[in-house]
Amino acid sequence: MTNDSTGGAGVLDAPARPTAKPSDKPRRPHFSSGPCAKPPGWGPEHLATGSLGRSHRSKIGKARLHHAIDLTRKLLRVPDTHRIGIVPGSDTGAVEMAMWTMLGARPVTMLAWESFGEGWVTDAVKQLRLDAKVMTAPYGALPDLGAVDPGHDVVFTWNGTTSGVRVPDGGWIGDAREGLTICDATSAAFAMELQWDKLDVTTFSWQKVMGGEGAHGILILGPRAVERLETYTPAWPLPKLFRLTKGGKLNEGIFQGETINTPSMLAVEDYIFALEWAQGLGGLPALIGRCEANARALDAWVERTPWIAHLAADPATRSTTSVCLAFAAAAGLDDAAAAALVKAMASLLENEGAAFDIASYRDAPPGLRIWCGATVETADIEALGPWLDWAYATARAA
Repeated sequence: MTNDSTGGAGVLDAPARPTAKPSDKPRRPHFSSGPCAKPPGWGPEHLATGSLGRSHRSKIGKARLHHAIDLTRKLLRVPDTHRIGIVPGSDTGAVEMAMWTMLGARPVTMLAWESFGEGWVTDAVKQLRLDAKVMTAPYGALPDLGAVDPGHDVVFTWNGTTSGVRVPDGGWIGDAREGLTICDATSAAFAMELQWDKLDVTTFSWQKVMGGEGAHGILILGPRAVERLETYTPAWPLPKLFRLTKGGKLNEGIFQGETINTPSMLAVEDYIFALEWAQGLGGLPALIGRCEANARALDAWVERTPWIAHLAADPATRSTTSVCLAFAAAAGLDDAAAAALVKAMASLLENEGAAFDIASYRDAPPGLRIWCGATVETADIEALGPWLDWAYATARAA
């Protein structure tokens, strides 16, 4: 029986857990939700270096950028109808590029159930000054997706990185919709099935599921998004980094590896290494399988641990990458005590080299956040559980 944050059956009657310091540590204690663990077997010596020290406009530079785009398309099964571009500013830059260039043509609905979604609300309402309909839900829940007006543009996160809550699928998005869907998929891409016929704009950064380096984002545009760009001019000025059209037409070069500004070719090669690693595993099904196996392993620990619970109560909307956990009612902690306990646990685990960067996001309820993405090994998730038990008991006894 899964624990919940309100206590009840399965919490107080759970078996006692050992608190002695475990002897076996995770081989790779990297559980950060971004930047995330590098792929197994990664090393700088494995990166191709022919493009380094060369112009990104050179033949080799453009070829490597194009190769990264092609591998992304193949792994994610992106249809040929959709363009894929490498853009500056990580996922944040990609989302804001879409919002600044496409919003304002129609009414817009903003969905937010965690901190990054709330950030896009701020952009739409306070920066672009749009009269947006804002639909929110507390951490651990989803807004009423069935109430989204298909006549509106809608901006949402597929997977809430800081809440551990994801949309179960794209069934709530109508095929006959009039508005655009702008999806921040940064901790979902390469880990969950994305329904491309439902997504007009999709963004992510490769520092999440693929364990790549930061500062670069991916922007994927469907045909309806391209039409919006070529038929609508926003009322506000656009900085150079956001300009996706030239002479009223889509700047196709951006989607052929001709980036808007200078990319880090070392970061590009790092991304290519991760893509080729994933391809060697068996592609997207293998990546999804690894994420789901990791999430199941962590859930098994939660099931038998009385002091912890999933922040996302509904298993159907529970993330398989950024798994967020809260202290159960049986722990008897208020928010201040919980925050202090998390800090102490994280410090203990880092000092032991058993787990890095597992505290919940600063705006989220105090608890733990364990990255279960594809670059993490299931054996390391299984080894983590006893260390969490030890850190909890040690911190509470202090």
